[in-house]
Amino acid sequence: MSPLNFTHILTQAVDELSAPESYEGLFLRHIEGDPLPSGRALRRIVDLARAILFPGYFGNSTVNSRTLPYHIGVNIEQLFEELTGQVLAALCLADNRVEEGRNEALHQLAAERAARFVSTLPRLRRLLAADVQAAYNGDPAAHSFGEVISCYPAIRAIGNYRIAHELLLLDVPLIPRIITEMAHSETGIDIHPGAQIGEYFTIDHGTGVVIGETCIIGRNVKLYQGVTLGAKSFPLDADGNPIKGIPRHPILEDDVIVYSNATILGRITVGRGAVVGGNIWVTEDVPAGARIVQRK
Repeated sequence: MSPLNFTHILTQAVDELSAPESYEGLFLRHIEGDPLPSGRALRRIVDLARAILFPGYFGNSTVNSRTLPYHIGVNIEQLFEELTGQVLAALCLADNRVEEGRNEALHQLAAERAARFVSTLPRLRRLLAADVQAAYNGDPAAHSFGEVISCYPAIRAIGNYRIAHELLLLDVPLIPRIITEMAHSETGIDIHPGAQIGEYFTIDHGTGVVIGETCIIGRNVKLYQGVTLGAKSFPLDADGNPIKGIPRHPILEDDVIVYSNATILGRITVGRGAVVGGNIWVTEDVPAGARIVQRK
């Protein structure tokens, strides 16, 4: 094939890809000068949060009790600045108005939400400390809290989820989903930031776990690998489109255990202290204290 023919092929591809009907819904038309969220920056933000929440395990490994306030102060200042920039980018992406003072107002809103997120970090540390303890107490192969914090994919995924969930509660668009999807790609654990998960939560092994947006999970719940907490069906509106935002995922009350590859679908309740065995399909309520297993 001659170079001329190559040119024709390339030109035709450009023409086809530039046709409006080819990029409908796929072309981001943002206002010139507005920032865009950065995956690299969000990874730095998550790393900074980990260094604050688990000092010594992440970030500067030479930190000690004497230098801890300094290191946390530096990390929080950097976290606040970088998070403000990323929240601003997300707000700009969600707001396509062109009006005087818009950017200044959005920057102020972004700084406020970033500061409010920083204020949640002490509570996040308490929650994650309980999650680490749950993982350690629930796994005889765990030899120390340090091993759990450093090695267990569940702690990485739950940590990202808890950060993302707080940002979602602060009405930060897009970023919470990016943060949980980072953990999903790293660990194979898919937790939607909209799920509500109580303290002392753990996932053993974790690969293939899916927790849907409207799940409510109580305290001291343990899941094993391959568990799906999903939706059974998607109600449609008058035009045949899925109705979004309605409760459609399971509720797991306190002290529930769900073993590997169980699939629990729909807005059903698994009662307190119930045990759901492995490889089971559950679409009806499970009474408190029940033990659901496969029939022999």
